[in-house]
Amino acid sequence: MTDLGISRGKGQSLPKPPFYKRFFGSVFVSVAIYAIIVGLIAYGSYVGAQGMGYNWQWYRVPQFLYRNTEIGFEWGEIPIGLVATIKLSVISFLLATAIGLLVALLRLSGLVIGTAVAVGFLELIRNIPLLVLLYLFYYVLGPIFGFDRYTASILTLAVFHSALISEILRAGINAVPTGQWEAAKSIGMTPYQTYRYIILPQSVRFMLPPMTGEVVHLIKSSAIVSVIAVAELTTFGRNIISDTYMSFEIWFTIALVYLVVTLILSIGVSYLEKKYAVDQ
Repeated sequence: MTDLGISRGKGQSLPKPPFYKRFFGSVFVSVAIYAIIVGLIAYGSYVGAQGMGYNWQWYRVPQFLYRNTEIGFEWGEIPIGLVATIKLSVISFLLATAIGLLVALLRLSGLVIGTAVAVGFLELIRNIPLLVLLYLFYYVLGPIFGFDRYTASILTLAVFHSALISEILRAGINAVPTGQWEAAKSIGMTPYQTYRYIILPQSVRFMLPPMTGEVVHLIKSSAIVSVIAVAELTTFGRNIISDTYMSFEIWFTIALVYLVVTLILSIGVSYLEKKYAVDQ
């Protein structure tokens, strides 16, 4: 059999991709390019700081990571802030998933009102910047409903990301073959039972990689709550800078912490994508 004029007999291997694809697809080359870019950014920052007459104080950074005191080992402000960021992100993600599932089911319900509510919610949230949404929850809805700054932050992140998560869930549900719906209906299963036992378990393999990517996105978005002084990594960094005036050192360290966390999650996303691509 031929495909586009190329014969592929038994045991015949596919043609190798072009050299530039193999070169830039290499893990070593990718890491090297990334390291060069990071090095250039660091060098440019160093040169700029030197031109400003900035006094580097990197030797003081470890005390904000950990310290040994009279009572023993203690974590510094930066790890404490990281834990607060992860806690905030996890709570927001769980709530966002619940809201996103509800919106996705409303949109798939076939009901005119349900679909209209879901589409209206998605269009509204998509067209409001995250910072404006945060101000809306804290300064407008907060006094009305008694939200403190932490609750307002969780609701802001949850509502904003629920719009993105609902589309992931809807796409995952739609990816399940229609024959599964027909088979469930033929044996008398209710819509709830169909979703619970047939559709959602099968759609997980489609949704898991993008959902993991959304966790990465949410962690990066959580830094915005520092504008209302919620205790998290960025807020701790701002507090340290106000006390020490070590702007460059602290922001580089904070950026590195975010980078490490998101890279770990990104590696997990890549692994899941490859795993489920093979399973398919």
